[in-house]
Amino acid sequence: MRDDPLLRWQWRGYGRNHQDPRNLLLHLFAVPLFMAGTLAVLAGVRQGSPLFAGAGLAAALGSLALQGRGHRLERHAPEPFGGAGDALARILAEQWITFPRFLLSGGWREAWRARRPQPGAAD
Repeated sequence: MRDDPLLRWQWRGYGRNHQDPRNLLLHLFAVPLFMAGTLAVLAGVRQGSPLFAGAGLAAALGSLALQGRGHRLERHAPEPFGGAGDALARILAEQWITFPRFLLSGGWREAWRARRPQPGAAD
């Protein structure tokens, strides 16, 4: 269990877990897809449109699958989830707060500039 509040804890290790250039690019496109998907789910429920809500859910889940693949490229894997509630809280915090903060604070650009060629990767 973490000692710090979720956002502080997540921010402290975020740059360490987001260094691979392929993962950085995946997040740049997948996080907005997740956001759009979750908004579509909410709009679909509000409008009574199962099709719209389902499409939003598919977009959000697809985004998470892409990000999961990206995280496997990292040297430092994220800590395992401590259960369903922890997974939900961490995912929502990362998508809606921590990654946008990483991007807008210049952390993404700094990680991109510091990227190193990966062993075995074509140049």
